Amino acid sequence: MGLWRSIRKNAALLTVSSLVMQSLSMLWQVWLAAHIGPAGIGIFQLIGSVGFLFITLAVSGIRFSVTRLLAEELGQCRGGSVCAVMRRCCAYALFFGLGAAAILFLLAEPIGFLWIGDARAVRALYAAAPSLPALALSSALSGYFTAVGRVWKTALSQFFAQLLRMGLSALLLAPCSRGDLSAVCAALSASSTAAEIALSLALAALYLVDRKRFCPAGECGAALTPRMLRIALPLASSAYARSALNTFRQLLVPRGLRLSGLSSESALAGYGVINGMAMPVLLLPTCLPLSVAELLVPALTEMQVAGEHVRVRRSVREMLGKTFLLSLGAAAAFFVFARPLGMLLYGSAEAARFLRLLAPMVPFLYTDIVTDGCLKGLGQMMASMAFNIAEAALGLVLVWALLPRWALTGYLVTLYICEVFNFTLSLLRLRQIINGDGSH
Repeated sequence: MGLWRSIRKNAALLTVSSLVMQSLSMLWQVWLAAHIGPAGIGIFQLIGSVGFLFITLAVSGIRFSVTRLLAEELGQCRGGSVCAVMRRCCAYALFFGLGAAAILFLLAEPIGFLWIGDARAVRALYAAAPSLPALALSSALSGYFTAVGRVWKTALSQFFAQLLRMGLSALLLAPCSRGDLSAVCAALSASSTAAEIALSLALAALYLVDRKRFCPAGECGAALTPRMLRIALPLASSAYARSALNTFRQLLVPRGLRLSGLSSESALAGYGVINGMAMPVLLLPTCLPLSVAELLVPALTEMQVAGEHVRVRRSVREMLGKTFLLSLGAAAAFFVFARPLGMLLYGSAEAARFLRLLAPMVPFLYTDIVTDGCLKGLGQMMASMAFNIAEAALGLVLVWALLPRWALTGYLVTLYICEVFNFTLSLLRLRQIINGDGSH
């Protein structure tokens, strides 16, 4: 039986739930753009870039570690390890989540003033700090549900958390004036924090019920803590490097645009149109490749542990072929319908123009997502992270070199070069592995 047939039920469930959530998020983004304008979207995107660095610190590789470790144990029929694995992984998640929250809270003012260069970001950073322990715990629990084939529980919880985030955002934004971007960004961060806490509590309750299928019966694997750390810590270190480089790259974009001659507000607006308006539309169909990539990790891991190398090769080729065909159709649709989409969603010819200019990047972007999932499922997570770090470093150099000369055109060129670079390296490594030329 083909891999697609074995995972299509969960893939369909994840895809539909992700599509619903991304569609809701898209509508919310459209509403938000109308209420706070491109400059407001721009500063909120910068806050999100810094926040992603601290999210990376909070998560520290735990989601993939849970999925990989549980897949190894279940692949060896050691269901008794499940609860022991989860105790260790949840403790790890809370340790790093609380540490990241403390650092962000203590450094909110220097980050707002010195990194982002805008005092209006400080309140939002304070409001985001309490979300980090909850987000780390949610990541560990989501990894569990992926590994045991209960992804619908994560999907349902995330759906209600998204509704909560949107409802709270509308409620908290109501008393804020459009020009008070400090209050606006703080309200958005506070609503996200409340939603993350609610999501972690929901997933924890679902896990406590679901774990009864495994605990305490069955054989338990040995050396669980060292194995968890051998997976998580190298991933975390690599993720820190990539996230730091990406964050500094994003922070350099408005500065580079200002050096090209744009005003501060125009630089924020241009950055906001690309990252906060055009890219969310472009990424909407990624719900399918992202779902497939997530499910590939435990599926390919179990095949690899069982020594089914021919099936691995066939499955990888099947997944990449299907994804590439999907991405070609999506790219053509975005290119042809860019103007109607931009005008319908944002009433912005500028957003439509950037959507069309970015459409040819879609095949690389979507196929790279599945390629990355294949690499992680086959134990090549460090190679994948190395490619991501190299891409982030290249992007930082390109932003520094191109934006002061070419402004937004330089930023688009940077996005294309980085995506093609990462995709090429990942695909070449995957071919080596499935053809037996790379180390396992």
